[in-house]
Amino acid sequence: MYVIIYDFGTGSVKTCLFEIDTGIRLAASATDEYGIYFSADGGAEQDTEEWWAALRRTTRELFKKSDIKPKEVEGLAFCSQMQGTVLVDKDGNALRRPMNYLDQKGVKEYRDCMGTGLIKVSGCSLYKLARNLIVNYAGSVSAKDPVWKYKWVESNEPEIYRKIYKWLDVGDYLVARATGKIVRTADSAFATFLYDTRKGKEGWNRGLLKMYGINPDHMPDIIDCTDLVGRLTKKAADELGLEEGIPVFGGGGDTTFVNIGAGCVSPGDTHIYVGTSGWVSTYMDHQTVDLGAMITGVLSAKKGYFNYYAELETAGKCLEWCIEHLALDEVGIYLNKVKVTDVESKYISLYDYLSDEVNKVPPGSNGVIFTPWLHGNRCPFEDSNAGGMFFNLRVDNGKRDMIRAVIEGVCFHLRWLLECEMKKVKTSDTIRFVGGGALSSVTCQLLSDITGRRVETVYNTQEVGAVGTALVVAAGIKGEDVLDLSRRLVKVKHVYKPNSAFKEIYDRNYKVFKRLYRSNAENFKLLNT
Repeated sequence: MYVIIYDFGTGSVKTCLFEIDTGIRLAASATDEYGIYFSADGGAEQDTEEWWAALRRTTRELFKKSDIKPKEVEGLAFCSQMQGTVLVDKDGNALRRPMNYLDQKGVKEYRDCMGTGLIKVSGCSLYKLARNLIVNYAGSVSAKDPVWKYKWVESNEPEIYRKIYKWLDVGDYLVARATGKIVRTADSAFATFLYDTRKGKEGWNRGLLKMYGINPDHMPDIIDCTDLVGRLTKKAADELGLEEGIPVFGGGGDTTFVNIGAGCVSPGDTHIYVGTSGWVSTYMDHQTVDLGAMITGVLSAKKGYFNYYAELETAGKCLEWCIEHLALDEVGIYLNKVKVTDVESKYISLYDYLSDEVNKVPPGSNGVIFTPWLHGNRCPFEDSNAGGMFFNLRVDNGKRDMIRAVIEGVCFHLRWLLECEMKKVKTSDTIRFVGGGALSSVTCQLLSDITGRRVETVYNTQEVGAVGTALVVAAGIKGEDVLDLSRRLVKVKHVYKPNSAFKEIYDRNYKVFKRLYRSNAENFKLLNT
């Protein structure tokens, strides 16, 4: 069986052709980039035509790289970035440039709505938070959440707002363009925090829509991630170079499928992902929330299951920053203007070089500590003003110390998220580490040393979200349970154990790391508001 999965990230798409039988094999892949356009008002927008052009180029490239024919493809789906806002007309055409999950133009709308009321928690109306928590164990407590993007358009672009037919996320838009059917998957609906997760009441919650001033007519029908949405239209097939009529499954967000691709499919299994962003996630058969630490249980691809999910917004993005600003001139290619907009696609080359170099630096980076908050932070504290910093630089420190400190800083933050999760749920003793970051044995060992956990990696770790999505498609075609399929087909590749000799120095630096935000919150506010 051959299936195509579009792994649709923040800055690029990796289009994957998988062969699935007694195992899962990546038969061919192709990557292409698209822009993200930042603006001074906090905007972070993208272009739907750039998205689709990247899909067209990468799909056609698959068949140049393999002997497989388009007619052999039995299904496709999208595994995409989440919490975007794509507003479409009745034909599924975008009415404006989509707002990426990093977009925070809606700060005023957020404050006007959530900042009112006599009693507040974390600066938000207790009444409104309580209503949200009852419905779905979550709350819209960040200006980056999708509802405030929607409300920003209502407030600032009324002519666009009047034309809205439906409000979609990124993956939903791509499904609509492929099939002509405008729907939302349950996981992307939940990511708006307007979805009711209570058993027997699943769907848009009318009370929350009214409380936030959302037009119910803008909310699409909801399907499960595992559902067959429809079939590839002739127009889409001709543009992509595929056969008309290929089954298109619901798919969903990257966080939805990574646990399946990681083989973390039993309650209590924990994985850590490092790509452009990063997260710690524990698979659960029930839902819970830690509002203080900004952690909640998001919907899994398998109905009735949840991923208890804590996010770091810039993980691999920090390493990309390193490559562009600290490393490229040292390896003699800075003047070639090498494009490094998707850090995961560069790990095998430049990142391997960096790994070798930072491995020459002792644990603790000779006292240098880095905070990986290059675009603010969400968990365990919400602060869009927070920034990255190198702390404790001294005259004898060099670039290698700084680069190692960046990797350690990402791992320190992931440890922080892991410890926050442990307050509410039991995490697994063995952590599956996946994403582009797991390609580096140095980073894998650092993560094991800093967290004190045994760390496992898997095959196809860079495509782990696409692997999970492919397993969902295969399970749908075969009529099998996707969790059982994952247990059988996802295999461990390497194992790393913590080195106790480094525990004292990492514990010391971690203690300082956690203090840095509290000590500088007012400074961040003064500089970045």
